[in-house]
This record gives sequence, structure tokens and C-alpha cells, in this order.
Amino acid sequence: MIRRNVHKFALPLLALIALPAVAQSTLRRGRGPFSPPFESKLASGQLTGFDIEVGDAICERMAAKCSWVETSFEGLIPGLKAKKFEIINSSMNITAKRRESIDFTQPVYIVPIQMVAKRGSGLEPTVASLKGKTVGVLQGATQEDFVRKHWEKNGVKIVAYRDQAQIYLDQAAGRLDASVQEAQNATEGFLSKPQGKDFDFAGKVLSDFSTLGEGTGFGVSKDNKALTAELNKAISSLKKDGTLSRLSMKYFKRDIIAK
Repeated sequence: MIRRNVHKFALPLLALIALPAVAQSTLRRGRGPFSPPFESKLASGQLTGFDIEVGDAICERMAAKCSWVETSFEGLIPGLKAKKFEIINSSMNITAKRRESIDFTQPVYIVPIQMVAKRGSGLEPTVASLKGKTVGVLQGATQEDFVRKHWEKNGVKIVAYRDQAQIYLDQAAGRLDASVQEAQNATEGFLSKPQGKDFDFAGKVLSDFSTLGEGTGFGVSKDNKALTAELNKAISSLKKDGTLSRLSMKYFKRDIIAK
């Protein structure tokens, strides 16, 4: 009699143990400061934006319960390594340098990096044009790596900010000659606003695989291969059924999803 009861209750317990790890606890997703249209907050307090909706869609496809943890952008990788959250879900480009300390999923999307300057300034994203000028970038972002590698040692002053919005405020006030950031961020956060009416993109899209990377993905600890695999499976599924492309069209009016 006792043996039959033990056997009866052991099966549900074994089934619970067999569930994927992502289904057993809340996945904490680290995100950086607000940076529309990728991340912002409505008056109601609800989070919104492309990265937010992509992250939520992936959690739903994984049947996982998820939460958000806010930190500075440069604090995302240290926070992940300190186990403050399990995933970096915050417009982080995949680069060789970052791969040294964390793992990434496959690229989710690709946004061009461009310089913004005052219209009519004649500035171009070259050392010859920017020597003696001051350029603002987001601290810890790939564009900071780019400008420090290619421009700073050649006489261009680089100022790194913890908040992208502050970059635009300083640029509008004339404290910066130019700024470098993701093109969509510049369009939504500055160029389409009254404070950005006298500014525009300057020169060509910047490219350098070693610093700007291969697209944006989700960061995961190197010791969590199972989670990376689950995320990749969900991302592939959402690419295949068109969910991610529809979200891209909603926010950008074009498909920026990595193929």
C-alpha cells in the first residue's frame, strides 16, 4: 500500500524535474537606460519599445516568466556576470571583445551606426574632418570603442555619457560638435524632435567589424549554454513566422531583422 502511494506521487514530481530550466523560475532581463524607440516608459508606467516587445515575444515563445532589471549600459555585462540577471536584453551589439567575457545568441537585428552633426557644418566622420572637435558617445556602447580606436588617438576629443538623451541635450546646446549612435535612435530621439531641427546625419554609415560587431543579440553568461540554446530556438521561431519582422515594421517602417 505504501509503495503504491509513493509510486503515484513520484511521477508528477519527476515530470516537474524534467521541465526546462526556463519554465521553473523567473528570467531576469537586464536593460539599460531609456532610449526610444528601443526602450521607453508610458505615462502609465508601462515599458514599451522595440527591444521590450522583442524580449516579451521571446519569453512568451519560451513559455517563461520574465522580469526587467534596469541598470546603466556599461553595467550590463558586469551585472550579468554578477548574476543580477540572466539575460542582457538591451540593444547590445555582438563584438569579439564582448564575446571574451559573455556569450551571445544569434543576431536578432542590425541597425546602422551614424554620426550626427549640425546641418551645414561640413563635418564628416573622418579624422581629417573631426580633428580638434568634440564627439559624444554612449559609455560602454560599441560606438565608443569605434571612436576611441579610430579617432581619439588622432586628435578628436571623445566624451562618453551614461545617458543618450544627455548627448542630444549637449549637442543641441553646442557643447558637442557631433555624436555617434545607432541611426534609428538618432532619428527617434533627436532628429525628429524640435531640439534636433538644425541637425542631420553626416557622412556614410560607419563600419568596422572589430568594434561595431555583427548585429544586436541577447547576452548570456558563458556558463548558461542551455539558456542560450533555448533563446536561439525562440528567436529562430519568431523570425520564421514573421513576428520579429512585423515588430520591426511597427517601430521602424522597415525590416531590420538579421537574416
